[in-house]
Amino acid sequence: MRNRLHAQVVVVGGGPVGMLLAAELGERGVDTVVLETKASVSERPKARVLHARALQGLARRGYFPELVGGTAPAGEKAEAPFRFAGIPGLCITAPASEPGPVLKCPQAELERLFEQRARAVGVRVLRGRRVTGVVQEERGVRVTVQGPAGCLEYAARYLVGADGGRSTVRELAGVPSESFRATTSGLAALVTLEDARELPPGWHRTPRGWIVAHDIPGVGTHVRTLDCSGPHPDRHLPPSTGELRAELARIAGREIAFREPRWLSRFSDFARLARSYRLGRVFLAGDAAHLHFPVGAQGLSTGVQDALNLGWKLALAVRGHAGGDLLDTYDQERRPAARRVIDNTVAQLALMRSEPGADSLRALFCGLVAADRESHHLSDLISGQDTVLPGRTRRPSAWTGRFLQNLGLRTGAGRTDVIGLLRPGRPVLLLFGWAGGRHAERARGWEDVVRTVHVAPTPDVPCEALLVLPDGYVAWAAAPDGDRLEDALSLYFGERSPRSGERAVMTGAGVLS
Repeated sequence: MRNRLHAQVVVVGGGPVGMLLAAELGERGVDTVVLETKASVSERPKARVLHARALQGLARRGYFPELVGGTAPAGEKAEAPFRFAGIPGLCITAPASEPGPVLKCPQAELERLFEQRARAVGVRVLRGRRVTGVVQEERGVRVTVQGPAGCLEYAARYLVGADGGRSTVRELAGVPSESFRATTSGLAALVTLEDARELPPGWHRTPRGWIVAHDIPGVGTHVRTLDCSGPHPDRHLPPSTGELRAELARIAGREIAFREPRWLSRFSDFARLARSYRLGRVFLAGDAAHLHFPVGAQGLSTGVQDALNLGWKLALAVRGHAGGDLLDTYDQERRPAARRVIDNTVAQLALMRSEPGADSLRALFCGLVAADRESHHLSDLISGQDTVLPGRTRRPSAWTGRFLQNLGLRTGAGRTDVIGLLRPGRPVLLLFGWAGGRHAERARGWEDVVRTVHVAPTPDVPCEALLVLPDGYVAWAAAPDGDRLEDALSLYFGERSPRSGERAVMTGAGVLS
């Protein structure tokens, strides 16, 4: 008979998304276990860019405080150069009061950072574990695990698969997905060039394909090739050093000498999107939920935002403080974001092809990229700052679903800002001046979940009150003929008795059974 262990949430996958989610749960008091197949963090070069919206969300959870320069005048921006489909000139901007438009940080460093916090808040991180079975039941999920001590079984309230593009959880749980076949082939490798002048850092385009190179000081050169003429006949076949040499020479039109690669892998534009991020008590996050062509460095940031969206909702559900369908909003909010990423990477790839007409299309987009400094359409798309969540109330205001920029605020205890108020990980009800104060009594029944803060009025927020969710998005705003605060609070955090603040009977997916 298998040994049975217990946890409130099991997270499968110890990459950056799984570790961040586990840290979010652990910090909120949820008994969480992470199951990871690898014995240690992989140093293989992977993602290395965090975009603005992911950075902004992480800042509200206490990460990268050194990057937050304090409050700044409304409209003041910070900028970072970027590319769209390899076209230079794109300018990613973000409010100067936020941590910055772009952070370049190796994925391995992020994994260690998130794992350190997860362990510090009591998360059990178990490496060398492979999931072999998933069974959903009415009150939880049973997860069969093969590890150093043999076969074990975990009984959990919820299971999250953050185990990558070839997700075992997705397959075992039977979560259907929509896939898009590969039309290109690419190689990625970490090499040491015999002569660095033969392949300078940057994006190199020829009629035969692309070579992208960037130097990693003290480590080597990360090289990627892209052949847009068609997919590899077997994309699961491990590539060889000889194949890399031949492909570099074919695209560049000359031999590029390098020593034996430290790492070598294959990629393509194969894409996948789970048809739902939730199936009962099983959730998917990161590459397990969405996979796309790796252009624009959007995958890591999209996964980080998955974790920040799901973490607080799952914690409330475990504690019995979630509205009936709160957990369903994870799919409703994050799946469309991944669809936008897949769509924009398909568009970028169309610009990168060598087919007839591609040069004319690229010339047109060069002008559009340059003009984006004023419109911000492309830059906000890539950085995730165009995200507006769907309203859940009957009469949402213009603020509903928007991300609340970091603002300087004045309370009775002194000056603070939005980032500081959200750091504890709780929803915050901001009441502006005496007019906002009249909403305080209406929120009293939810004071064990929602933190109420009285602040001085500010021209940056021309309304009496805002209900801000832990990931920084506005759930409700006071507005003439708008929704009642009590209705919004009930929707997100469940019905409460108006007199005692006691929780009313709950039904639905978010209930603690």
